[in-house]
Amino acid sequence: MVACRMNLKEEHLPVMLAEVIENLSIQPNGKYIDATFGRGGHSQAILEKLNSEGRLLAIDKDPEAIIHATQCFGSDPRFAIEHGSFADLETILKKRQWYGELSGILFDLGVSSPQLDQAERGFSFMREGPLDMRMNSSQGINAAQWIAEVKEQELARVLWEYGEERFSRRVAHAIVEKRNEAPIVTTKELAEIISAAIPRWEKHKHPATRSFLAIRIAINRELEELEKGLIQSLDSLRVGGRLLVISFHSLEDRLVKRFIQHHERGGDFPAGLPLTSDMWHPRLRRLGRARKPSSQESAFNPRARSAILRVAEKLL
Repeated sequence: MVACRMNLKEEHLPVMLAEVIENLSIQPNGKYIDATFGRGGHSQAILEKLNSEGRLLAIDKDPEAIIHATQCFGSDPRFAIEHGSFADLETILKKRQWYGELSGILFDLGVSSPQLDQAERGFSFMREGPLDMRMNSSQGINAAQWIAEVKEQELARVLWEYGEERFSRRVAHAIVEKRNEAPIVTTKELAEIISAAIPRWEKHKHPATRSFLAIRIAINRELEELEKGLIQSLDSLRVGGRLLVISFHSLEDRLVKRFIQHHERGGDFPAGLPLTSDMWHPRLRRLGRARKPSSQESAFNPRARSAILRVAEKLL
């Protein structure tokens, strides 16, 4: 296998790599999904554990990730890459006749370092660039278009619910006032508007952090796609297969936690309802508590600090 080794200064560092490999409990001849390829750090480590019969399918919405995967792993017969969303997991797997046969699925959520570091992608408020923020830059409306069209009340709701921005109404009003004067088309321009609208800044956090996160989640429909991907992952796994999710903010983690809890219980039952054995059909078993990066990893890779890994095993 010819693989692209990680350049520690320039490439995306795979978060919690050792924990991921340990908890996937990789079977050498198993079938695995890296649902968010990024720059391939997790995929590379999974492939190193597979024999000639094992298979890994990676998925990513980012066209640049697809190019990187093809260049780095395209010659490996055990590897394939799909340009798309894990929200379409069932369709992708049925096309390959893998549905129900997976030994493990990894969801590594959030934005990769290359996406953050490339100013032209428009994810970072620290770099001047076009206001884009799309995971898949080849489809959908970008952040500038969304901001130009969204109603003030809806913008405030997004900032509050997705970014947990306590000054959401002030920020939304400021953005609408400015866009009425001229279109908002760059990252720095938007960051400056948000910063000026927030009266009290959090220590050690840029005032635009929460709003940028919220807008990115909204235009990429990240929570909706995560929910769809999780639901489809359950029937994609074989019995004993592992589900691993790395999330980077509380909304994602809460959704994952509730999904696992729901399927541990076997359904939603009213509090106090006595359950009989024929009513209780748990489909997942949580494996340990939520895991966080080691202090050493967080110090070496600051972008890993907010990561939370949850692991579950399919029961039926």
